[in-house]
Amino acid sequence: MALRGKAAIAMWWDIAPAWRAQFEDWHSHEHFPERMGVPGFLRGSRWISARGSEGFFVMYELDAYETLSSAAYLARLNRPTPWSTTLMPQHRNMIRSQCHVLESAGGGLARYALTIRLSPRRGAEAEMRAYLKAHAASISMQAGTCGGHLLMTQTPAIASTTEQKIRGGKDRAADWIYVVNGYEIGAVAACDGDVMNARELRAYGEPDAPWSDIYCLSHTLESA
Repeated sequence: MALRGKAAIAMWWDIAPAWRAQFEDWHSHEHFPERMGVPGFLRGSRWISARGSEGFFVMYELDAYETLSSAAYLARLNRPTPWSTTLMPQHRNMIRSQCHVLESAGGGLARYALTIRLSPRRGAEAEMRAYLKAHAASISMQAGTCGGHLLMTQTPAIASTTEQKIRGGKDRAADWIYVVNGYEIGAVAACDGDVMNARELRAYGEPDAPWSDIYCLSHTLESA
């Protein structure tokens, strides 16, 4: 697999311009190292909008789905630092998905990430998965792109954490997430059009669900 593990956390939010610089300092110098110190966290990556919006995309790659409810991770979620307590209320329009990795093709990270949030129609999950698996395998070998990854949200049955409460309560979540990595923005944007306009998406997906955006890599950190 290109992704480092069998589970992931995929998140989107935006930050007001006045908080952006402090947010990136906190996220790079405190939050990323803290998360990478949790057993089972393998790699974190932060991405900024390639289209000039205030949005961020963040993904953590985990060894196993059980890491999402591990004692070590829950301890961090329930004991945020003072800096985290200051910054987390500034996370606006949060979507936080705790996921199984269904498919992953290609290798490594690249400068750009296309993220597509979508939902399969009831009964068409296998067909949607097969289409996206084939797409990921194809684009992982094309010029300008280097990988495709399909995630499915399954929120663990755990109590609301202190960090959630600081952010204002229960987080929203995506359903299925398709991520394309590439080093040439035109090729990544072409994948956006391919998938969002595909007859398979119309046939197998919920019509009101699809959403997409393209991001640039800002910072990444791996576990020691």
